[in-house]
Amino acid sequence: PCPLCLPQYGLVFDAGSTHTALYIYRWPMDKENGTGIVSQVEACTVSGPGISSYADDPAGAGASLKPCLDKAMKIVPAKQQRETPTYLGATAGMRLLREQNSTKAEQVLAEVAKAIGEYPVDFRGAWILTGNEEGSFGWITVNYLLGTLVKFSFAEKWEHPRDTEVLGALDLGGASTQITFQPGVTVEDKNTSVFFRLYGTNYSLYTHSYLCYGQTQALKMLLAALHQSSASPQEISHPCYPKGYQENVTTASLYNSPCVHAPSTPSPAQVLTVTGTGDPAACSTAIQKLFNFSCGANRTCGFNRVYQPPVRGQFFAFAGFYYTFHFLNLTSQLSLNDVNSTVQTFCRKTWAELVETFPQEKGHLHTYCSAAMYILTLLLDGYKFNEHTWSSIHFRRQAANTDIGWTLGFMLNLTNTIPTEALEHVKGHQPSLWAGAVSCIVLAI
Repeated sequence: PCPLCLPQYGLVFDAGSTHTALYIYRWPMDKENGTGIVSQVEACTVSGPGISSYADDPAGAGASLKPCLDKAMKIVPAKQQRETPTYLGATAGMRLLREQNSTKAEQVLAEVAKAIGEYPVDFRGAWILTGNEEGSFGWITVNYLLGTLVKFSFAEKWEHPRDTEVLGALDLGGASTQITFQPGVTVEDKNTSVFFRLYGTNYSLYTHSYLCYGQTQALKMLLAALHQSSASPQEISHPCYPKGYQENVTTASLYNSPCVHAPSTPSPAQVLTVTGTGDPAACSTAIQKLFNFSCGANRTCGFNRVYQPPVRGQFFAFAGFYYTFHFLNLTSQLSLNDVNSTVQTFCRKTWAELVETFPQEKGHLHTYCSAAMYILTLLLDGYKFNEHTWSSIHFRRQAANTDIGWTLGFMLNLTNTIPTEALEHVKGHQPSLWAGAVSCIVLAI
């Protein structure tokens, strides 16, 4: 067959703070037939922790990627491997390592680049994304997959879809969280504004990434705060852990991150006993203390005095938002009241009850209450959603059989696989929120 008819492949590693995944994408080369849409062929999870935890064994970070690369080489046809663009993007785990020790961060990136470079692909680099890039590429992914940016029309050309509102993106990783949406006002703070021209249409977005407010780091900050306010230096009672649950943690592992500030008088390395008390009200209060919700004079903000216009439109909440809510069976469109009461009930269950109900989940089971409480605090008090706008949040892992995250938007942006046909100047109409919600749900289904 003609060389132009072969599909093209692309590989992107998402090197997150807790784990790495390789996404394999494919798209037709000729975009004339209405299928110039990228699809996900495979996602391969790299075993072991995120690359930032290989700070003292950088070669190990490189070696960890090889099984997934081997798998990709079985999927991408041999004669097309050399022109397969391949990227590695690292997110907040590596941002934190670079803050702690930039030399170690560089060594880890050099080793993963070396490992990928041994494969017959068009390797284009390994780098650390900024929080704004991570947020905006996630936004592109969501809107690309839902067809709000471009549609192939009956007239057989790419057009800006009429009557579609773009969706906002809410991402929760292990070490950072991102919010990105098209605001109804001009963004007042240029550090939080990003501008895209996609398919002939201009988009002006609000985006911000909060470092340390990913789920893993936030719950670590919570544990450290409970430790520092504890009456006994060796004992921590944890209101978000279930009654009857107990574990030991070392001060070294608790204070090993730049997000967690060690007490002014560092005690020698010691073992702390953490005991769950299963008290949702106290849990909520303790989590609120991780944030500063006051905005200062005359501006709207998210938290920690970061400017944020009021949330607007429909949102997809993915990654950590989805996983915790999926576990608690909260991903269908429930009212905020129902969500709150489900979380409260779950948080009151004893460890014995939980183990009996979810025997297969034992590793993370004790953290679901604190994760759910954290997510509610972040969305309601942090991003300022309320009981009216709650229904505009859709908890999703995938759209169009493709995982939602920054990797697809990143690759679309860098390989220009965005269909390039000149678009007609289309007048967009503002649909009612109701129509937007319905089409969003239909598309998602």
